[in-house]
Amino acid sequence: MSTTPDHPTAPPGSRPVLAHPHVAQLLLGTLIGRLPNGMAPVAILLLVTDQGGALSLGGSLCAVYGLASAVGQPLLGRMVDRRGQTLVTSAAVIVTTVCLVLLPHVNAAAQPGAAAGLVTLAGLSTPPLEAGLRALWPHVLPDPGRQRAALALDTGTQGLIYVAGPPLVVALVAATGPGTAMTATAVLGLLGAAVVLTASPSRNWMPAPVSGSGAWGPLRHRGLLLLFIALTGAGFALGAMNVWAVAMADRCRMDLLSGLIPAALSAGSLLGGLLYARRSWPGTVTTQLTVAAAAFAAGWMPLMTNPGPITAIVFTALPGLFLTALITSAFLTVDQLAPVGTTTEAYAWLIASVGVGQAAGTALAGALATHPFIGSALPAAGAAACLVVLVSARRRIQAPGVVRRRGRHRRVPAHAARP
Repeated sequence: MSTTPDHPTAPPGSRPVLAHPHVAQLLLGTLIGRLPNGMAPVAILLLVTDQGGALSLGGSLCAVYGLASAVGQPLLGRMVDRRGQTLVTSAAVIVTTVCLVLLPHVNAAAQPGAAAGLVTLAGLSTPPLEAGLRALWPHVLPDPGRQRAALALDTGTQGLIYVAGPPLVVALVAATGPGTAMTATAVLGLLGAAVVLTASPSRNWMPAPVSGSGAWGPLRHRGLLLLFIALTGAGFALGAMNVWAVAMADRCRMDLLSGLIPAALSAGSLLGGLLYARRSWPGTVTTQLTVAAAAFAAGWMPLMTNPGPITAIVFTALPGLFLTALITSAFLTVDQLAPVGTTTEAYAWLIASVGVGQAAGTALAGALATHPFIGSALPAAGAAACLVVLVSARRRIQAPGVVRRRGRHRRVPAHAARP
């Protein structure tokens, strides 16, 4: 069999990625469909307080939603790998939409158990749009360079979910009340999923015909397991940064800082993604992953100098510049190492690991919020932990020589791919 691709390899920047068929539809649909990830926690919090519930109850329900979503993604990813995207994603988005629509009709203060049940089910059934999109890129863009560019663009724009989502909820609550804001959150998720599912690459995507991946799925690969542990550290840095931003805003008596600092990180991530996607970088994916992790860790160091408000915003953009390269390289590593038939689940585990790290970073930073220096050091500590694990696991996450084949997640050893 020939290993020559059907389409000649071209530099990623020779044609805009968005000009390729289906790319814009898939990116836009996924972005809209994932807006509830940034909107639902804020909507839940405002809904609970509007119903007379304590702020602590609202915060607890938000944490339950986030953790349930992190747990549900690998489970749904495994189902996608076995049943395809259409059935699993359709069922998931219907369940989560119904739960979010019903939530305003339950008084969380009087019925905390019922509210927690709906929130948990909504989180568990969060449609695996992000993992599903990553599984589609090899089919939509056969050229590896353009796949990397699409991944970078995809990853870089994800920050918009958390920049645009919360202000949209606040505006809807001010205009129409928290119940309508929650309903709008559910409708946006449903709309985005519909845009993705109606795209022909998603409709036609079929899982690899394998007998089974075992109970552990992609976790049976030691290198992938270590990669997921490492990315938990990156998530920890992001979660701790959000709390540090709120604490910084409180100390400086500038409420806007709590939003501007995370927005600066997202802006840096978007800019870094655009720069990363414009050219091919030297070295293996593992080398790029390690270098990006080192730069990401170093980017947090200036925050430990107790900067002023404006300087803090600028400094927070620095690690953002390397975040997209880190996440993109991690996804490319998953693509190379995931056992056949487990690709979507492996992507979902990576997403979940970042989410779990964010929850842990938020919790610890919240507990230590009264210690400014520790709070500013926690993001750097999480990023450093990510780097240490990656360096220690370098040999295990180094992809063997493989030749990717277009089709259903198939890959063959390089020595077997001969005419």
